[in-house]
Amino acid sequence: MMDVLWSVLGVLGFLLLTAGTGLAVAAEFSLTALDRSTVEANVRQVGDRRSKIVRKAHQHLSYQLSGAQVAITLTTLVTGYLAEPLIGRLVRPVLTAIGFSLPVAEGASVVIALLLATMLSMILGEMVPKNLAVARPLKTARAVMGYHSRFSALFRWLVALMNNSANWVVRKFGVQPQEELRSARSPQELGSIVRSSAESGTLDTSTAELLDKSLRFGGRTADELMTPRVQIESLTADETITDLIALARRTGFSRFPVYREDLDDVQGAVHVKQAFVVPAAERDAVRLGSVMRPVPTVPESLPGDTLLSRLRDSRFQMAMVVDEYGGTAGLVTLEDVVEEIIGDVRDEHDVGEAPASQRLDTDTWLVSGQLRPDEVRELTGFRMPEGDYETIAGLMLEQLGRIPEPGDGIQIDGWHLAVVTMDRRRIAELSVHRLGAEGAR
Repeated sequence: MMDVLWSVLGVLGFLLLTAGTGLAVAAEFSLTALDRSTVEANVRQVGDRRSKIVRKAHQHLSYQLSGAQVAITLTTLVTGYLAEPLIGRLVRPVLTAIGFSLPVAEGASVVIALLLATMLSMILGEMVPKNLAVARPLKTARAVMGYHSRFSALFRWLVALMNNSANWVVRKFGVQPQEELRSARSPQELGSIVRSSAESGTLDTSTAELLDKSLRFGGRTADELMTPRVQIESLTADETITDLIALARRTGFSRFPVYREDLDDVQGAVHVKQAFVVPAAERDAVRLGSVMRPVPTVPESLPGDTLLSRLRDSRFQMAMVVDEYGGTAGLVTLEDVVEEIIGDVRDEHDVGEAPASQRLDTDTWLVSGQLRPDEVRELTGFRMPEGDYETIAGLMLEQLGRIPEPGDGIQIDGWHLAVVTMDRRRIAELSVHRLGAEGAR
């Protein structure tokens, strides 16, 4: 009778210890699978005691994982100590009954007991809770963290000893231990995730492209987004409303910077709609200096995110970009910023403008000379070598060492670049041709 009672108690103890192992494993994997944003969102939306326990545990992740390791080790050791004699006692009579001698039955029962105990502990105590925690990390953490936090508090001295010892060893390798997982992702990491999602079909191509451009936008600066100084359409403070209307009609633009001496002396900006409040008979007499509005100035190095905020707050949604010497480098508008994210924005006023690129055949593109290296690579696949230039026109000028003429070309890394059109001394358009079997031209 006592043997039966001890066997029953032993089975219950084995099951309880296996459950303890499972709870520790579930706590370990659910905590590492959770990110900070999910934990904080759960606190805001639910706000109960379990949510706060999970958040506190996640904030002290290294300590809680050490507690899980201690719990797993202790329960596994005790489980093995109980399981071997218990299972061996149950298996040994079966082996002797089928004809094994007592010495053989005793040896075989030990092996069978160890195998069965290990398999049951691995399946029920480790694999099942691990899979549950990975599949449902938040739900699992909410279910087990109350128990696990109490265990870690009860064995605090042992957990702290093990954790501090491990941290000491880690520091000897020159690595600073972290108490909390890094939840944030860099723009580069997020961009890689977006591209991988597009390749696998999780995101459609257009959405992935928009997300990728949005992530890269934060790394852009004002000098990469601006319209260069040589392309700015402007007016002097002494010109009139009539001149403003004429320039708007000729260019299709609606906003213009206003200067006194030259573009390094921009005083403000005007919008063509200001002409509507001036009677037609008076437009020849009203000087732009009297109606212009202030326009902000930003440095070339201003990040794209900050620039976007400045432009939203600006009356004309434009700003003058100044270089390190205080001179005007260019002009940037909200449209420039939007086009950087969603692509070319064209309206009825852009009819006469050439697109930034045009594919002529399988291996040839016609591109604007103002395209940056990343834009050229995205459109054609051509990787521009590093150098002291910011556009493909700059690359051509550096390679030629002179102001080119239409037809001038260079060959770089299996690509042929040729000047197609010039705008005075500026390279307006180039052809980019990928050389194939025909080799160099």
